[in-house]
Amino acid sequence: MYKKYLKTAAPVLVLALGFGAVQIMIAAKPAPEKKEEEQRLVSLLYSEAREETVHLAVATQGEVRPHTEIDLTPQVAGRIVAIAENFAEGAGFEAGETLIQLEDADYRLALARAEADVAEAEVLLQQARAAAAVKRRQWASINPDREPTPLQVNRPQVVEAEARMRSARAALADAELNLARTRIKLPFQGRVISRDVGVGQFVTESTPLGRVFATDRVEVRLPLTDSQLQELDLPMGFVATGGNPGPQVTLSAQVGRERRQWQGRIVRTQAAVDEQTRLIYAVAEVQDPYGKGASEGVPLAVGLFVSAEAEGVQAHKALVLPRDALRNADEVYVVGPDNRLNIRTVEVLSTSEQRVVVASGVAEGERIVTSAIANVVDGMEVQPITQLARQ
Repeated sequence: MYKKYLKTAAPVLVLALGFGAVQIMIAAKPAPEKKEEEQRLVSLLYSEAREETVHLAVATQGEVRPHTEIDLTPQVAGRIVAIAENFAEGAGFEAGETLIQLEDADYRLALARAEADVAEAEVLLQQARAAAAVKRRQWASINPDREPTPLQVNRPQVVEAEARMRSARAALADAELNLARTRIKLPFQGRVISRDVGVGQFVTESTPLGRVFATDRVEVRLPLTDSQLQELDLPMGFVATGGNPGPQVTLSAQVGRERRQWQGRIVRTQAAVDEQTRLIYAVAEVQDPYGKGASEGVPLAVGLFVSAEAEGVQAHKALVLPRDALRNADEVYVVGPDNRLNIRTVEVLSTSEQRVVVASGVAEGERIVTSAIANVVDGMEVQPITQLARQ
């Protein structure tokens, strides 16, 4: 019986002893050394805020319009016999260039008749003057001590002949003018907006031929608030003169893949406030926008929508920051003395591609973050890296 129990208990005893040995070995094994991970700080570039005396930029926008735009109509009637290649939509033309030629046969005949009438009137005038001279000599020989009356020396006949001569010359000038008007020209360099006629069409004085505009200068109508008008020191009803040509304005627009800029001047302001917008409109002009005034060959085209920026004349004390420092339109990130990040809301006075001018929200000398950062948390610890402020 004893042997039977021993045979049954032996495997259990072996397992128990093995488990105990394993537990003793685990307990005797030294605990693994715990290594504390150091916190990795985000490195950020910063630039110190600086106080400067600045002139604030006035920003607005508007559409480019021609200074001179007209409907082209003939001054005489006739059939169109030729149209210049430059008289096409979008094409440019020179001052004095013949754009449309009207049939001129009738006007040449009228000119020939007028020239004949002048010749006839000149003969009649010479005859009248000769007859008057004969009458005066006869009167002088018969009545040397008496002054003759106008009728006695044919003075009315001479006056009538002189009037007929002036009328004939006026008719000749009119015939020459009508003949010249068969060649339709313009006194300025420009471009064609639209053409409404074709060769063979008969036109009268009221027939629209097309629409054109001059390219010597263009205008941009710019809306301004009262404060912007004061910033530019412009009164209502301002008109530029030689002594005060008006503030310079930079116009810019995206043309293709590049941002283009053109230089102009504000030449006048309205003398009344717009009833709908409650704004005051100023007019900026750009000279020779398709020539010397172009931006590297890109013209300031009519119809282009542009942004405008003019520098104010009034000086202000303000804080200047790099443009990269501004976040979400009115926020900046400030690195405090303890290297912790503070999110600040600032009052923005002006922005440009290079700088931001703020009135409040930061103090001079504070470290303003300029590098990009994601997942910002107010109060997070960072590693600041100095960066020279950009001008």
